[in-house]
Formats: sequence, structure tokens, C-alpha cells
Amino acid sequence: MTPIRLVRGFMTVGVWTMVSRILGFVRDIMIAAWLGTGAVAEAFLIAFSLPNMFRRFFAEGAFNMAFVPMFSKKLEAGEDANSFARDAMTGLIVILIVLTVLATIFMPWLVLAMASGFSGDERFDIAVTLGRIVFVYILFISLAALVSGVLNASGRFMAAAAAPVLLNVILIVALIWAERGWSSFSVISSSDGNEVHGTLLAFGVVAAGIAQLVLVWFAARAAGFDLRPARPVLTPELKRLAIIAAPAALAGGVVQVNLLIGRQVASFFDGAVAWLSYADRLYQLPLGVVGIAIGIVLLPDLSRRLAADDTQGGRDAFNRAAEMSLALAIPAAVALVAIPFALVSVLFERGAFTAEDTAATALATAVYGLGLPAFVMQKVVQPLYFAREDTKRPFYFALVAMVINAAIAIGLAPVVGYIAAAFGATIAGWAMLLLLWRGSREMGEAATFDDRFLGRIWRIVFSALLMGAVIWGLTQALGPSELSGWQAWGALGLIVLFGIASYGLAGLTLGAFKREDLASFRRQR
Repeated sequence: MTPIRLVRGFMTVGVWTMVSRILGFVRDIMIAAWLGTGAVAEAFLIAFSLPNMFRRFFAEGAFNMAFVPMFSKKLEAGEDANSFARDAMTGLIVILIVLTVLATIFMPWLVLAMASGFSGDERFDIAVTLGRIVFVYILFISLAALVSGVLNASGRFMAAAAAPVLLNVILIVALIWAERGWSSFSVISSSDGNEVHGTLLAFGVVAAGIAQLVLVWFAARAAGFDLRPARPVLTPELKRLAIIAAPAALAGGVVQVNLLIGRQVASFFDGAVAWLSYADRLYQLPLGVVGIAIGIVLLPDLSRRLAADDTQGGRDAFNRAAEMSLALAIPAAVALVAIPFALVSVLFERGAFTAEDTAATALATAVYGLGLPAFVMQKVVQPLYFAREDTKRPFYFALVAMVINAAIAIGLAPVVGYIAAAFGATIAGWAMLLLLWRGSREMGEAATFDDRFLGRIWRIVFSALLMGAVIWGLTQALGPSELSGWQAWGALGLIVLFGIASYGLAGLTLGAFKREDLASFRRQR
């Protein structure tokens, strides 16, 4: 077999994801400054979350978790993988068109399901209108996710990883267009005067979906895959795909229920939907760059190794993915817990985003930070199941995690308020990881940690804690949250720079990573 180069693939996906997430921060900084936590901001965040929720459910979740292993194995066996992908795309188009029509009709009920606290105020009407526009995005982005799966399975990661950059670029342009007053077009009315911003953001999302699909479709065509839709035919392969995808779809539905629970809790506290969304952006940066990037690369690699009966290669790929993920995720988690106030204040506190918003968002950021290693490791352990076309057990584990999340988020909300949603997500994340790890014990040697991983993990943790002490001390000394403008950015940049240096020095000294790792990394590029 021709194995996927794990490090090279991770770097490709990670770098482009980093670019996308940085531009996402720019977008959110602009939304925070110009829209704050007002009615249009919260309504748009809920409206935008709807297609994203179903996208993860249908495309990046259930469909791709079943599709990528099957497609990868067909590639490895030299079978007609292109026809299988084309048939899958045709079937997905039919499902998505029906879903989009139904969602447009039942949008008021979907908004209530996401944020029943909006009922009776202007946020509800705005969210319904914007939701009907934005939901069309699911058609294009879900098809883009399937085409991206084809590219990833064949070891071509760049176009699929770069596509999300288009979303943030287009939304940034839309925000600037609205702020400069270059357009007065609006489909909503609001007391906070941000009607044009909300309207252009909604239409910008749809335009971005089209742009992303066009990019990956032409990349797939250049790679030799003809994915033009054909007449829908229920082939034996599609039947098997549906059987495998069904439990994954249910598991994806459980994950989305967890998100619904968090948003429902937040919707009953003014500003909380925005606070949790901005905190989510902070922890999603390392999660996307590390966990999601590793998962995207690891799944097709494990699937092809399994098809080739390469147990030792699969074990090594799993261990190096886990090691690499935690070496980046643990220090990121420590930073989110150690200096959340400084991060939030420098990134977001300006214009309509107040000091009160900073304090509330920082608290949520710290709580999410506690769960970051679990969220990342889920992306590493889940491919062990999906590569074996086992989607049932992750569904059962997700059900348990959902019950834990609901009990904590709903039960603690009357006591601790909106932050109960963050606690619920974090604790449920650790529970899900524990269940996935215990279940993987039945997979034999290919799913076990090797001596190198076990010897380095505690060194990684200790190095990250030392880094946390350094950046906390520097934050107290420099006080970036008390500065303004470029001084605040400079102070935060200095803290981050010293944090990276201290973590690297501690890691080399303690043996968390070694100089020969760099040579190995260069060979794999």
C-alpha cells in the first residue's frame, strides 16, 4: 500500500485550519465590536448554527464517517471508487434538498428548539428570517464535505483544508461592506440598528458555501475524480453505506442535542449565547488545528492500513497522532485556563463588547479549556472505530455523554447560571473519551499505547504546567487587559512568545520531545 504521510497531512490541514481560525477570530472581533451581544448578533449566531449543526450531522459527521473508510478501502483495493463517490453524492443531494425545504417551512420551530429564550422578543423574528436565508448553506457545504472526503482519502488535503478560509474572507468583506455604509439592503428590522450587517452576513454565508464547493469540486476533478451527479440509484454499496451511517447519524444527533442543551440554557440569560459563542471560538482554535486536523488525516490512513492488514503500522500511526495531539493540546488548554481574561479582553473588548462581557466570556473560556484535551483525544480515538466501520458503539457512548451533559447543564443552571452549559460540555467530553478508550481495549494491539507514548505523556503535562506558571506570572506583571491598542496586543504577543519558548525548553529538558523528532518530522514532510 501507499500510506498517507501523517505528519505532512497534519501540517497541511493544520496550517490551513490555523489560517481559517485566525480569520474567524478577525470576523468575530469585528462582530463583537460592531454588533456586540445585541439582538442581531445573537440572532445571527443562532441562525448560522442551524446549518452548521445539520452539516456536522449529515456530512462531516454520519455520512463522512461511514463514507471515508469505504471509499479508502475501495481505493486501496483498486475498485471503482469514483462511481461509489458519485452515487453517494447523488444520494446526498436528494436528502439535502428535502431537508432544506422542510427546514425553511419549519424554521420558527427550529429556532425555538435552539433558543426558546428568544420567544416573545425581536431576536426570534430576526433569527427566523436569517435562518431561512442561511440554511441554504447546508446544501453546498455538505456536498463540499463529501468531495473533501474524496480528496482526503486519496491523500490530497490542501484544497479541502483551504476551503473554509473562503467563508471567513467573504464574511469579513460583508461586515466591512455593511460598516462602511456601501449598502442599505436589509431583510430584517432591529432596535440596535444592525439590520444591514445581519442581512449581508446571512447572504455572505450562502455565497461562501457555493465558493467552497466550487473549489473542492475542481480540485477533485484535477485529481481525476468525476463527481458529476447521476440518476439516483440505490446500489448495494449505498445500502451498506446507509447501514453504517445510521448509527453515526444517531450519534451525531446526540452530539447536536448536547449543543442544543447548551444554547437553550444560555438563551435564558441575556448575552449568554454570545458569551459562550466567543468562548467557543477560543477553544475551537486549538481543537480545529490539532484534533480535527489529526482526525481528518488519521481516518483514511487507518482505513487503508486495516485493508492492507498492517497492524503495526496502524498502531504506530495511532500513537504518533495521540502524542502529537496532546503535545499541542495540553499547553493550549493550560493557557486557556491560566490567562483567559487577558486573551478575551485583548481579542474582543472594544466597541459594543464591554468589560462585563469580557469577564463572562473569560469564565466560559477557562471551563472549556479544562475539556480541551478530551475534545482533542476524541478525534484521535474515534477513527479506531470508524476505520473498522463500527459506528454503533460511539453512538451508545454519545448517549451516555448526552445524559451527563443534560443533567449538569440543566441541573446547575439555577445555581451557577449560564456557565452550567460550559461545565456540562466539559464533563461530558471527558466521559465520552473514557468510554471510547475503554471500548477500544477490545481492538487488540493496534489500539494500544506504546512505550514511547506512555513515557512522554507525563513529561508533556509537566512541561505545560511550567509554561502555565510562566505566562500567568507575565500576565500579572504586564497587565495586557489594562492596556489598550497596540500596547495590549504587544503585551499579549510577548506573553505567548515566552510561553512557547518556556514550553519548548521544558519539553526538551524533560524529554517530552527530542531533537531527533525534528529530523524525523523533516523526513516525513
